[in-house]
Amino acid sequence: MRLLFILSAIAIFLVTSCSSIKHTDLDYLNNSYQLSATKPTLNIFQPKDSTQQHDVLIFIHGGNWDSGSKSTYSILGRNFAKKDFVTVIPGYTLSPFANYDMMTQQITQAILWTKENITSYGGNPNRIFLMGHSAGGHLIALATMNPKYLNDPTLVKGLILDDAAALDQYKYLQENPPTKEDYYNITWTKDPEAWLDASPYYFIDENTPPILTYLGTKTIPSLYYYNDLFHQKLIEVQPDAELIILNKKHVPMVTQFFWPFSTRFKEIKAFTEGIN
Repeated sequence: MRLLFILSAIAIFLVTSCSSIKHTDLDYLNNSYQLSATKPTLNIFQPKDSTQQHDVLIFIHGGNWDSGSKSTYSILGRNFAKKDFVTVIPGYTLSPFANYDMMTQQITQAILWTKENITSYGGNPNRIFLMGHSAGGHLIALATMNPKYLNDPTLVKGLILDDAAALDQYKYLQENPPTKEDYYNITWTKDPEAWLDASPYYFIDENTPPILTYLGTKTIPSLYYYNDLFHQKLIEVQPDAELIILNKKHVPMVTQFFWPFSTRFKEIKAFTEGIN
């Protein structure tokens, strides 16, 4: 059994380490950054095949808005690069140094930076897709759907929500007011108008880019509840929007992408290739 584990680890290393070029700690924010001591940067995983422009996937990590690091997801970045995506993984400022609005502004800047610069890394600036897990799912949806941020949803071809959190934070926080725990009083403020502003659910309309949703049956109960509500509203404007439900807990919903042979990659590839 131990030998099988070792051989599997070696196989994963060989598959993922030879398939892409990694560009680390690229600056995507403006020079006036002052939120914390460490300025967020982004990593890019570029397929070695340089004969074509590749679709671009921007992945935003989760972590309850107060934890997580882009460096954790290098295996994910390499795996998507092996599937011919130029994969961009930005870091962003976490709570208590930033609230949801500041974080979403940074994600917006990462999207715009990618649009302007990704050709230098083999990416097609007209084929940008966003993917986010947990808090990252919330941030990509909000940046794209709330017009105060990107203000041009056509820049994004599609969204992949992976066990996304806070899709209707307005309703959730009315029932569970934010406290100092997990810095929620800072992340969300105590202003109900801000909670509404922070909730992608209320910005679903005919301009919403195509969305593919993954949801775990063993995930956090409130997260499952609000993802289901979000999807029911989404199919009013996107009748063919797909919701893929998996028998997984919250964290395995993202760590499944650390396995290079996961069938999820084929599903995502089919989703992106189905969008003109």
